[in-house]
Amino acid sequence: MSALGLDYWLQWQVFVCALIFIIPTTISLRFIINKRRKENEPIIIIKSTDLWIPCWRNLHPIWLLCFRVSALVAMAFMVYQTVVNLGFFVFLFYTQWTFALVGIYFALGTFISARGCWLYTTNPLSQRGETDKFLRTAAEQNTSEQRLGLLENLMLIIYQISAGAVMLTDIVFWCLLLPFMTGENFKLTLLIGLMHSVNAIFLLLDSVLSNPQFTWFGITYFILWSCSYIVFQWSLHVCCLSWWPYPFLELNTPWAPLWYFGMALVHVPCYGLYALLIKAKDQIFSRLFPQAFLSGVEIAMEKKHT
Repeated sequence: MSALGLDYWLQWQVFVCALIFIIPTTISLRFIINKRRKENEPIIIIKSTDLWIPCWRNLHPIWLLCFRVSALVAMAFMVYQTVVNLGFFVFLFYTQWTFALVGIYFALGTFISARGCWLYTTNPLSQRGETDKFLRTAAEQNTSEQRLGLLENLMLIIYQISAGAVMLTDIVFWCLLLPFMTGENFKLTLLIGLMHSVNAIFLLLDSVLSNPQFTWFGITYFILWSCSYIVFQWSLHVCCLSWWPYPFLELNTPWAPLWYFGMALVHVPCYGLYALLIKAKDQIFSRLFPQAFLSGVEIAMEKKHT
């Protein structure tokens, strides 16, 4: 492998493509900095119970813990099999970045759920499975423990990044790459198919079982995640690499700015699709299971009474 020459990086489309990801990065950082300055004026109420209490009444948190452990083990096994078969070379791809990030989400979720289960079992209401009453009691008696700590904040950020990223990777793979990538260098195997599907399936199932806050502000972290991948790829190609893992990242074409701009724009509908799925979850399950499902609105109402 050899680095791309200076003439390659002095092409006009390189500067245009650089602006296409530098501008969103700057805007996203500005939004995040401004939000940090206004932390004392939160727009939504978020507590740590949102990350480990199921959104189904009478469902013990241990079931959510078991699911997260199972998802973590399954994803870790698939990453292991991928590295064994293809080597660490696979981490040049955005899919593996995202897959590993979802795995980290389930690792954090497993730890937070395990800690939450311990808190839940020490509360007398848990013996009767009264989740909604436990939310009020926990907020009243353990207010300091219910605030988001470092791990909870990190888990929430990773969740919002992963939500958009899994939609992006799976849609691009199945709808754009797979139909046009043929030949001996590319073969669709069971492992590759699973890598481009179970990440979204596991994350959606986790969203069905729990009720982490999902806001449009999270798209700023999603944008930074994708821009970090572009910076990573460009840095490798400046130093030691000449082959692009995705054909639309190639800069040696006058169409490169259109590809980069298109990929930048697609972040909005991908993130929006997950937002629609979360909204549909609340509406559909609230109608089908009014006595069993605890929607995000109902949880918020419980918190206002505390």
